[in-house]
Amino acid sequence: MIEIARGSVNKMSTRLDATRVEYAFRLGDSQIPVNPLIGKTVRLEYLGAIHCNHCGRRTKTSFSQGYCYPCMQKLAQCDICIMSPERCHHEHGTCRDPSWGEQFCMTDHVVYLANSSGVKVGITRSTQLPTRWLDQGASQALPIVRVATRQQSGFVEDLFRSQVADRTNWRALLKGDAPTVDLAAIRQQLFESCAEGLAGLQARFGLQAIQLLNDVDLVQINYPVEAYPTKIVSFNLDKNPIAEGTLLGIKGQYLIFDTGVINIRKYTAYQLAVHH
Repeated sequence: MIEIARGSVNKMSTRLDATRVEYAFRLGDSQIPVNPLIGKTVRLEYLGAIHCNHCGRRTKTSFSQGYCYPCMQKLAQCDICIMSPERCHHEHGTCRDPSWGEQFCMTDHVVYLANSSGVKVGITRSTQLPTRWLDQGASQALPIVRVATRQQSGFVEDLFRSQVADRTNWRALLKGDAPTVDLAAIRQQLFESCAEGLAGLQARFGLQAIQLLNDVDLVQINYPVEAYPTKIVSFNLDKNPIAEGTLLGIKGQYLIFDTGVINIRKYTAYQLAVHH
Protein backbone atom coordinates (compact mmCIF):
# COMPACT_ATOMS: atom_id res chain seq x y z
CA MET A 1 0.00 0.00 0.00
CA ILE A 2 1.09 3.59 -0.63
CA GLU A 3 1.09 6.26 2.06
CA ILE A 4 -0.84 9.24 0.72
CA ALA A 5 -0.65 11.58 3.74
CA ARG A 6 0.30 11.83 7.40
CA GLY A 7 -0.11 14.43 10.11
CA SER A 8 -2.32 15.61 12.95
CA VAL A 9 -5.89 14.66 12.06
CA ASN A 10 -8.91 16.90 12.36
CA LYS A 11 -12.52 16.13 11.56
CA MET A 12 -13.09 15.60 7.85
CA SER A 13 -14.00 18.67 5.84
CA THR A 14 -17.41 18.46 4.20
CA ARG A 15 -19.09 20.10 1.25
CA LEU A 16 -22.64 19.69 0.03
CA ASP A 17 -22.58 19.31 -3.76
CA ALA A 18 -26.27 19.65 -4.71
CA THR A 19 -27.58 17.03 -2.25
CA ARG A 20 -24.49 14.76 -2.08
CA VAL A 21 -21.76 15.16 0.54
CA GLU A 22 -18.11 15.40 -0.53
CA TYR A 23 -15.47 14.59 2.11
CA ALA A 24 -11.75 15.26 2.56
CA PHE A 25 -9.26 14.10 5.20
CA ARG A 26 -7.50 16.93 7.01
CA LEU A 27 -4.03 15.82 8.07
CA GLY A 28 -1.82 18.72 9.10
CA ASP A 29 -1.87 21.12 6.14
CA SER A 30 -3.01 18.44 3.68
CA GLN A 31 -6.53 17.80 2.43
CA ILE A 32 -7.13 14.44 0.75
CA PRO A 33 -10.47 13.76 -1.01
CA VAL A 34 -12.09 10.70 0.54
CA ASN A 35 -14.99 9.98 -1.80
CA PRO A 36 -12.67 8.62 -4.55
CA LEU A 37 -11.38 6.03 -2.05
CA ILE A 38 -14.78 4.35 -1.70
CA GLY A 39 -14.55 0.79 -2.97
CA LYS A 40 -10.79 0.67 -2.36
CA THR A 41 -8.69 -0.75 0.46
CA VAL A 42 -7.73 1.98 2.93
CA ARG A 43 -5.52 1.79 6.01
CA LEU A 44 -5.41 4.31 8.85
CA GLU A 45 -2.35 4.02 11.08
CA TYR A 46 -2.06 5.76 14.45
CA LEU A 47 1.58 6.85 14.77
CA GLY A 48 1.60 6.91 18.57
CA ALA A 49 1.51 10.64 19.30
CA ILE A 50 -1.18 13.19 20.15
CA HIS A 51 -0.45 16.93 19.99
CA CYS A 52 -2.82 19.52 21.45
CA ASN A 53 -4.73 21.42 18.77
CA HIS A 54 -4.19 24.69 20.64
CA CYS A 55 -0.68 24.71 22.12
CA GLY A 56 0.91 21.81 20.24
CA ARG A 57 2.29 20.06 23.33
CA ARG A 58 2.32 16.28 23.35
CA THR A 59 -0.37 14.70 25.50
CA LYS A 60 -1.18 11.12 26.40
CA THR A 61 -4.92 11.77 26.16
CA SER A 62 -7.01 14.02 23.94
CA PHE A 63 -9.51 16.05 25.98
CA SER A 64 -12.60 17.78 24.53
CA GLN A 65 -11.70 16.42 21.08
CA GLY A 66 -8.16 17.58 20.55
CA TYR A 67 -6.80 19.44 23.59
CA CYS A 68 -4.30 18.72 26.34
CA TYR A 69 -5.55 18.85 29.92
CA PRO A 70 -4.25 22.37 30.76
CA CYS A 71 -5.85 23.82 27.62
CA MET A 72 -9.09 21.95 28.31
CA GLN A 73 -9.14 23.59 31.75
CA LYS A 74 -8.52 27.14 30.55
CA LEU A 75 -9.97 27.58 27.04
CA ALA A 76 -13.41 29.10 26.57
CA GLN A 77 -14.20 26.58 23.82
CA CYS A 78 -13.82 23.78 26.37
CA ASP A 79 -16.00 25.34 29.09
CA ILE A 80 -19.17 23.63 30.33
CA CYS A 81 -21.37 26.20 28.57
CA ILE A 82 -20.30 24.88 25.17
CA MET A 83 -22.18 21.64 25.88
CA SER A 84 -24.88 23.44 27.92
CA PRO A 85 -25.30 26.89 26.30
CA GLU A 86 -28.01 27.93 28.74
CA ARG A 87 -25.26 27.96 31.41
CA CYS A 88 -23.38 30.77 29.65
CA HIS A 89 -21.81 33.13 32.21
CA HIS A 90 -20.41 35.77 29.85
CA GLU A 91 -22.76 38.45 31.21
CA HIS A 92 -21.34 37.89 34.71
CA GLY A 93 -17.82 38.73 33.56
CA THR A 94 -16.53 35.22 34.25
CA CYS A 95 -16.04 33.98 30.66
CA ARG A 96 -12.64 32.29 30.27
CA ASP A 97 -11.97 34.41 27.19
CA PRO A 98 -14.50 37.24 26.67
CA SER A 99 -13.19 38.10 23.20
CA TRP A 100 -13.64 34.47 22.09
CA GLY A 101 -17.15 34.52 23.54
CA GLU A 102 -17.98 37.70 21.66
CA GLN A 103 -16.86 36.15 18.39
CA PHE A 104 -18.38 32.69 18.72
CA CYS A 105 -21.22 32.94 21.25
CA MET A 106 -22.58 36.49 20.97
CA THR A 107 -23.61 35.91 17.36
CA ASP A 108 -26.56 34.51 15.44
CA HIS A 109 -27.37 30.87 16.16
CA VAL A 110 -29.95 28.56 14.62
CA VAL A 111 -32.11 25.98 16.34
CA TYR A 112 -32.91 23.22 13.88
CA LEU A 113 -34.62 19.88 13.41
CA ALA A 114 -32.61 17.09 11.81
CA ASN A 115 -33.40 13.53 10.84
CA SER A 116 -30.36 11.31 11.29
CA SER A 117 -31.19 8.27 13.43
CA GLY A 118 -34.62 9.84 13.93
CA VAL A 119 -35.80 13.39 14.58
CA LYS A 120 -33.65 15.50 16.88
CA VAL A 121 -33.35 19.14 17.84
CA GLY A 122 -29.97 20.85 17.70
CA ILE A 123 -28.23 24.22 17.71
CA THR A 124 -25.32 25.75 15.84
CA ARG A 125 -23.93 29.08 14.69
CA SER A 126 -25.70 30.24 11.55
CA THR A 127 -22.34 30.25 9.75
CA GLN A 128 -21.98 26.49 10.45
CA LEU A 129 -24.85 25.43 8.23
CA PRO A 130 -24.98 22.99 6.53
CA THR A 131 -21.66 21.73 7.98
CA ARG A 132 -23.22 20.85 11.32
CA TRP A 133 -25.85 18.66 9.66
CA LEU A 134 -23.28 16.89 7.50
CA ASP A 135 -21.11 16.15 10.55
CA GLN A 136 -24.12 14.59 12.28
CA GLY A 137 -25.17 12.45 9.32
CA ALA A 138 -28.58 14.09 8.94
CA SER A 139 -30.53 13.07 5.83
CA GLN A 140 -33.06 15.88 6.33
CA ALA A 141 -32.65 19.21 8.12
CA LEU A 142 -34.78 22.29 8.76
CA PRO A 143 -33.87 25.54 10.58
CA ILE A 144 -36.81 26.51 12.84
CA VAL A 145 -35.63 29.38 15.09
CA ARG A 146 -32.97 32.05 14.68
CA VAL A 147 -31.61 33.66 17.86
CA ALA A 148 -29.09 36.38 18.70
CA THR A 149 -26.77 34.43 21.04
CA ARG A 150 -25.66 30.90 21.85
CA GLN A 151 -27.21 31.12 25.31
CA GLN A 152 -30.59 31.94 23.79
CA SER A 153 -30.31 28.93 21.49
CA GLY A 154 -29.78 26.81 24.60
CA PHE A 155 -32.96 28.15 26.19
CA VAL A 156 -34.98 27.40 23.03
CA GLU A 157 -33.46 23.93 22.71
CA ASP A 158 -34.39 23.26 26.34
CA LEU A 159 -38.01 24.00 25.49
CA PHE A 160 -38.04 21.70 22.49
CA ARG A 161 -36.11 18.80 23.99
CA SER A 162 -39.10 18.07 26.21
CA GLN A 163 -40.88 17.09 22.97
CA VAL A 164 -38.03 15.94 20.68
CA ALA A 165 -34.77 14.06 21.31
CA ASP A 166 -31.48 16.00 21.29
CA ARG A 167 -29.17 13.03 20.67
CA THR A 168 -28.22 10.91 17.68
CA ASN A 169 -28.13 7.12 18.00
CA TRP A 170 -24.85 6.48 16.19
CA ARG A 171 -25.50 2.78 15.79
CA ALA A 172 -28.84 3.43 14.11
CA LEU A 173 -27.18 6.12 11.99
CA LEU A 174 -24.77 3.55 10.55
CA LYS A 175 -27.43 0.95 9.78
CA GLY A 176 -29.07 3.02 7.05
CA ASP A 177 -30.97 6.22 6.34
CA ALA A 178 -33.76 7.05 8.77
CA PRO A 179 -37.30 6.95 7.30
CA THR A 180 -38.34 10.27 5.78
CA VAL A 181 -40.41 12.48 8.10
CA ASP A 182 -42.36 15.73 7.74
CA LEU A 183 -40.07 18.12 9.62
CA ALA A 184 -42.27 21.12 8.74
CA ALA A 185 -45.23 19.49 10.49
CA ILE A 186 -43.08 18.68 13.54
CA ARG A 187 -41.90 22.31 13.58
CA GLN A 188 -45.48 23.53 13.78
CA GLN A 189 -46.29 21.04 16.51
CA LEU A 190 -43.34 22.33 18.53
CA PHE A 191 -44.35 25.95 18.01
CA GLU A 192 -47.84 25.16 19.26
CA SER A 193 -46.90 22.97 22.21
CA CYS A 194 -44.12 25.35 23.34
CA ALA A 195 -45.94 28.60 22.51
CA GLU A 196 -46.00 29.84 26.10
CA GLY A 197 -42.29 29.24 26.62
CA LEU A 198 -41.35 30.84 23.30
CA ALA A 199 -43.48 33.89 24.12
CA GLY A 200 -41.69 34.16 27.45
CA LEU A 201 -38.28 34.12 25.76
CA GLN A 202 -39.42 36.74 23.24
CA ALA A 203 -40.67 38.93 26.08
CA ARG A 204 -37.31 38.53 27.86
CA PHE A 205 -34.95 39.01 24.90
CA GLY A 206 -37.12 40.73 22.27
CA LEU A 207 -38.87 39.63 19.07
CA GLN A 208 -35.78 40.38 16.99
CA ALA A 209 -33.65 38.10 19.18
CA ILE A 210 -35.99 35.08 19.05
CA GLN A 211 -37.31 34.71 15.50
CA LEU A 212 -39.53 31.77 14.53
CA LEU A 213 -38.75 30.52 11.02
CA ASN A 214 -41.92 29.44 9.24
CA ASP A 215 -40.88 29.61 5.60
CA VAL A 216 -37.40 28.06 5.37
CA ASP A 217 -36.96 25.21 2.88
CA LEU A 218 -36.12 21.68 3.96
CA VAL A 219 -32.60 20.48 3.10
CA GLN A 220 -32.18 16.94 1.75
CA ILE A 221 -28.76 15.29 2.15
CA ASN A 222 -27.35 12.12 0.57
CA TYR A 223 -24.20 10.39 1.80
CA PRO A 224 -21.68 8.44 -0.29
CA VAL A 225 -22.42 4.97 1.06
CA GLU A 226 -22.33 1.86 -1.13
CA ALA A 227 -23.37 -0.52 1.64
CA TYR A 228 -24.19 -0.33 5.35
CA PRO A 229 -22.77 -2.88 7.79
CA THR A 230 -25.03 -5.66 9.07
CA LYS A 231 -23.15 -5.59 12.38
CA ILE A 232 -21.61 -2.47 13.94
CA VAL A 233 -18.01 -3.03 15.07
CA SER A 234 -15.89 0.00 16.03
CA PHE A 235 -12.16 0.38 15.52
CA ASN A 236 -10.28 1.64 18.59
CA LEU A 237 -6.91 3.13 17.66
CA ASP A 238 -5.86 3.33 21.31
CA LYS A 239 -6.01 -0.47 21.52
CA ASN A 240 -5.03 -1.33 17.95
CA PRO A 241 -3.21 1.35 15.91
CA ILE A 242 -4.43 -0.01 12.55
CA ALA A 243 -7.89 0.41 11.01
CA GLU A 244 -8.00 -1.22 7.60
CA GLY A 245 -10.51 -2.58 5.13
CA THR A 246 -12.49 -1.84 1.99
CA LEU A 247 -14.10 1.59 2.36
CA LEU A 248 -17.84 1.14 1.83
CA GLY A 249 -18.92 4.69 2.51
CA ILE A 250 -18.88 7.81 4.67
CA LYS A 251 -21.65 9.23 6.84
CA GLY A 252 -21.39 12.01 9.38
CA GLN A 253 -17.77 11.78 10.53
CA TYR A 254 -17.76 7.98 10.27
CA LEU A 255 -15.78 5.91 7.78
CA ILE A 256 -17.63 2.66 7.06
CA PHE A 257 -15.34 -0.27 6.20
CA ASP A 258 -16.26 -3.87 5.49
CA THR A 259 -14.28 -4.66 8.66
CA GLY A 260 -15.67 -2.00 11.02
CA VAL A 261 -16.44 1.70 11.49
CA ILE A 262 -14.40 4.59 12.85
CA ASN A 263 -15.39 8.07 14.00
CA ILE A 264 -12.64 10.34 12.67
CA ARG A 265 -13.66 13.25 14.89
CA LYS A 266 -13.00 11.12 17.98
CA TYR A 267 -9.30 11.04 17.05
CA THR A 268 -8.81 14.78 16.57
CA ALA A 269 -5.14 15.71 17.23
CA TYR A 270 -3.89 12.11 16.80
CA GLN A 271 -0.96 11.70 14.43
CA LEU A 272 -2.20 9.44 11.63
CA ALA A 273 -0.94 8.08 8.33
CA VAL A 274 -3.36 7.18 5.54
CA HIS A 275 -2.52 4.44 3.01
CA HIS A 276 -4.34 2.91 0.09
